[in-house]
Amino acid sequence: MSHLNNTTKRRSFKHLDVRERYQIEILLKEGKKPKEIAKVMGRDRRTIEREIARGSVRLLNSDLTYSVKYCADVGQRRYEEASSNKGAGLKIGHDHELANYIEKRIKEDKYSPDAVIGEIKAKGLRFRAMICTKTLYNYIDKGIFANISNKDLPVKRNKKKRKYRRVRIALKNLRGTSIEERPAHIEERGEYGHWEMDCIVGKGGEKGAALLVLTERSTRQEIIRKMPDKSQASVKKEIDKLERKYGKKFTKLFKTVTVDNGTEFLDSKGLEASVLVPGKMRLKIYYAHPYSSWERGSNENANKLIRRFIPKGTDIGKLTEKEIKRIEHWMNNYPRRIFGYRTANEMAKIVVA
Repeated sequence: MSHLNNTTKRRSFKHLDVRERYQIEILLKEGKKPKEIAKVMGRDRRTIEREIARGSVRLLNSDLTYSVKYCADVGQRRYEEASSNKGAGLKIGHDHELANYIEKRIKEDKYSPDAVIGEIKAKGLRFRAMICTKTLYNYIDKGIFANISNKDLPVKRNKKKRKYRRVRIALKNLRGTSIEERPAHIEERGEYGHWEMDCIVGKGGEKGAALLVLTERSTRQEIIRKMPDKSQASVKKEIDKLERKYGKKFTKLFKTVTVDNGTEFLDSKGLEASVLVPGKMRLKIYYAHPYSSWERGSNENANKLIRRFIPKGTDIGKLTEKEIKRIEHWMNNYPRRIFGYRTANEMAKIVVA
């Protein structure tokens, strides 16, 4: 039996040496998978995966294409560079259970680092180690995790507060009720039933299929509906469906809706009129000022979350109702820092009750 094929007792808490790195390089050339290499070397699978990620280089082939291969010398050099700059030990230590949980939440469930850490603390989940949000961001920046990188994260927010421009008058929508006339208590977000609404377009722009997105201001609950196009008729049809679905409860659950001045929302009378009780107003529509998206800030943030699943240019017409429901479910069950990492659905149970 060669020295490359013998099994050894698993070695814990000991760094790979240069001989082991050459061993990994040889086994990879033989077509072995990380799991197989780990078994041969008596190492943890994640140790092997991290080493392969650290020592991989991009090589130019003879046909001018590129390939990625592991190089033991590169892995050793990068290890030595990291060791020379090393300070205190990693807080996450050897808690693979915590590392796996973090990787799954970010990679598969599309959580932000802050949402992951917040959820762990809010639910009282028990791990051997614990880290804060800033430390998690630092670890991801440094490539500590084998299966996640900055590419898997939402765009990092610029914490500088934006300067709001002077609001303008909506000259094309002089008949609608301005947000300036909206009751002041709605701004406080203490009462359920006040929504913000917008449309998300995909491939085909204004003429293609679109999503109607409603965000409840006090709980951030989301309603997402697929429409064949971005038109006044399609928007009214979806609101009519919601009224028919909730019946007498509709006026309690939907009191006001704040929208922008897009042409799809300009039929305020049609949106406000009940389809169940002729002549009765079912809700009140308020229009934000032009170029003032912050007046519908919750809705704008919701659209950014949806874009994690539906990037710009996606053909929304090809999305199934099941896929859209899955996104809606994810958003309503996403832990939010503003609520102490409770979800929108959990907040709705508190507020509506």
